[in-house]
Amino acid sequence: MTSRKNVLALVVLGVVVLGATFISLSSFDATPEQPMALAEPETVAENSETLYGLAMEGFDIETQTVKRNEFLSDILQRYQIDLPSISVVAEKAKPVFDVRKIAAGHDYTIFKDKSGKAHYFVYQPNPIDYVVYDLREDMAVYKGQNPVDTKLETVAGVIQSSLYETLEANGASPDLAVQLAEIYGWAVNFYRINKGDWFKLVYERRYVDGVPVGPGRIESAVFGHDGKEYQAFYFEGADGERGAYYDEHGKSLRRTFLKAPLKYSRISSRYSLRRFHPVQRRWKAHLGTDFAAPHGTPIVATAAGVVVASTYGRGNGNYVKIKHDNVYTTQYLHMSKRAVKRGQRVSQGQVIGYVGSTGLATGPHVCYRFWKHGKQVDALAQVFPPSEPINEKYRTAFNRTRNDQQQALASVGFEKQSNLEVYSTLAFHIDQLFEPVEKDSTLLGGFTASVL
Repeated sequence: MTSRKNVLALVVLGVVVLGATFISLSSFDATPEQPMALAEPETVAENSETLYGLAMEGFDIETQTVKRNEFLSDILQRYQIDLPSISVVAEKAKPVFDVRKIAAGHDYTIFKDKSGKAHYFVYQPNPIDYVVYDLREDMAVYKGQNPVDTKLETVAGVIQSSLYETLEANGASPDLAVQLAEIYGWAVNFYRINKGDWFKLVYERRYVDGVPVGPGRIESAVFGHDGKEYQAFYFEGADGERGAYYDEHGKSLRRTFLKAPLKYSRISSRYSLRRFHPVQRRWKAHLGTDFAAPHGTPIVATAAGVVVASTYGRGNGNYVKIKHDNVYTTQYLHMSKRAVKRGQRVSQGQVIGYVGSTGLATGPHVCYRFWKHGKQVDALAQVFPPSEPINEKYRTAFNRTRNDQQQALASVGFEKQSNLEVYSTLAFHIDQLFEPVEKDSTLLGGFTASVL
């Protein structure tokens, strides 16, 4: 009797275990987990009207400008997006476009439903690029670009006040002045442009929806300065080598040293054997060139070399010193922060620190010092040979490009020359560009108005 009871108990226990196992297995999803996919724009039906690749149908669309001290959370809460959701989308945005980069003065567009709730937030950091923040249930962030139409255009002008003003007066982007200064390097002294200097350019101009959004690359140029003509032609080989600018003889316009350690700047004090020091309040030699720029502006090495000093000095503040070869050494003073270490090899144009006012300095600038054979000299007075000329295997192709571009430049006239005369009454002149200024200079396209 006892044996029969034990057998019955075992049978009941087995049934219970089998039932539990069945229920457990039936509720388990055996499908393997799929890796997270990158967000992509949603598919839009053909013939649908779109904006930023999104179907406009069913949405009220509102475009605004980010205000000063306004954050993404401030904007989205106005469109019924709660803080937890904003936190999720901000986290998803980090590898694409960090929301902390959203800046005042830039446009954004909201796609909202009839209740006023946002479904998409689209931010434009510039006229070409945009970032879509998909605020729907799954939330996603991805980048896109507006279609860009690139056209070759020409411009010419005679300088009466500044290169910047002359380009603008002739309907071209003043940003071309930056490119010209970079192209010609030491061939043309852009710190001493004269009234009556002239230029002709063939360049790319980019358009979005028929509106110009800035220049592309300059294809060719001729610059008249001090009675001489300086030609420049962009050429790149067929083997993927980086393109460069050459003169009409195929000689590189690039020099061993850059003219300045800052891309956008003005000279606030020149090399001098006698200058009144603004901090020490006495006359002494100033064996460097001061380039004034906003705090934090990147400082670059003017030539390749090895860092022999990266430290702090009482007068020099944070500074970096670079030995380029057995002849030349350069030094960069008053940095807010150094970006290289002693013994490190650097390339031309590499960021080595940032503009500051450490040491004996009254304002943010970099004092650029230059040694030749162990003696400090005026950096702006040095003349350097050009870099490598055009590779002979590309000589025929280069000559063809040069001939075509010379014909294009020859066809460019000075149609608006008479309109430039009005600029001769401006208060500043090119020969005074880099003298110390008493009033604040306004940055225009990266350079101060009084630079170019």
